[in-house]
Amino acid sequence: MDQSKMHPETLALHAGYRKDDTNAVAVPIHMTTSYQFDSTEHAENLFALKELGNIYSRIMNPTCDVMEQRVAALEGGVAALALASGQAASTFAILNLCKAGDNFVCSTDIYGGTWNLFQNTLKDLGIECRFVDPADPENFRKATDDKTRCYYAETLPNPKLHVFPIKEVADIGRAEGVPLIMDNTAAPVLCKPLEHGAAVVIYSATKYMGGHGTSIGGMLIDGGNFDWEAGGDRFPTLNQPDPSYHGAVWTEAVKPLGPIAFIIRARVILLRDMGSAMSPFNAFQFIQGIETLPLRMARHCENAVKVAEFLKGHDKIENVIHPSQQSGEPAKRRDAYLKGGHGALCGFELKGGADAGRKFIDSLELLYHVANIGDARSLAIHPATTTHSQLSVEDQAKAGVTPGYVRLSIGLEHIDDIIADLSQALDKV
Repeated sequence: MDQSKMHPETLALHAGYRKDDTNAVAVPIHMTTSYQFDSTEHAENLFALKELGNIYSRIMNPTCDVMEQRVAALEGGVAALALASGQAASTFAILNLCKAGDNFVCSTDIYGGTWNLFQNTLKDLGIECRFVDPADPENFRKATDDKTRCYYAETLPNPKLHVFPIKEVADIGRAEGVPLIMDNTAAPVLCKPLEHGAAVVIYSATKYMGGHGTSIGGMLIDGGNFDWEAGGDRFPTLNQPDPSYHGAVWTEAVKPLGPIAFIIRARVILLRDMGSAMSPFNAFQFIQGIETLPLRMARHCENAVKVAEFLKGHDKIENVIHPSQQSGEPAKRRDAYLKGGHGALCGFELKGGADAGRKFIDSLELLYHVANIGDARSLAIHPATTTHSQLSVEDQAKAGVTPGYVRLSIGLEHIDDIIADLSQALDKV
């Protein structure tokens, strides 16, 4: 069957694998460090990229390969790379295009850990991140110059939860010759950024893809829809001889393999040298999660809408932040990009500020207080004292974090039990 015509529910179960030489139906876990070469010619061809195949599990692994193919199929991309964490995926996405002296433009509405990575760690490497407010897509154009290598944003930003204007910014980027990289962690199945003009998609697979809260991992997906070669000098990492791989010019070297220059360089340079490889056991765990991803996302979204409705009517809550509650321009973006539901993240601001936020969190009995989202279980956190605490008060405000803000990741429990726990905790605030 033509995989391109399959629905997400089918791809989640079948893409990238039918059976191996053991006829196993479930994807096997290939716990091996290395692979036997058929001959010296075979080894030479693999290292020279004349053919694709397994060399060493730091660079590729058969279990990870199934996950990569499955996620690429779900996203509509041409290839993917499994990595050790979502942070590794964010880092690789930038380092694959940027060197010291370069810059990239990023939405202010992103996860606190990514903000710190971009604002401080990459700055120490000589790479400048220019943060702009995505409320006006033209801010990306205004921040662009000859050294701008990419744009970066989150589809459903954590914790602000205002859907990013993907097509508007992607169109600006295409006009300027700049690719848009989208973190789609909070909206798998719900949104396909590549369909709206993004060039690269990343995930923290730790979240909804796995869904079980047992494994850390990240994914980098190449859309195969951006002409890196036409960009010329804007993309020296892809268009100039690479001294760390026999002087290969990636846009030329991989043409026989397809439009996968971006992902191949990330694999054979960054993954090879930096070693942020996903464990095949973790890949197996993620594959189990992906099999039920479309079903789970539907239930997550259904529960989250009901939680938002409950919170909206509570007298101790000043504001509820969930796409279903938004109007005007945010609602237009929601309807344009979130086709499969409004997401499972829900935030709210308590009238009592930071003290009320702490009291609420400490009073929860069913919901877990953890620094994570996308678990089958419902989760809660107070970002001002945890995930965004490393940011200044000013930067917290830009990211949408106020002292009384609480973020919920709504799970798969019965909705009555979720609301009962929220209600009893609010009563104690």
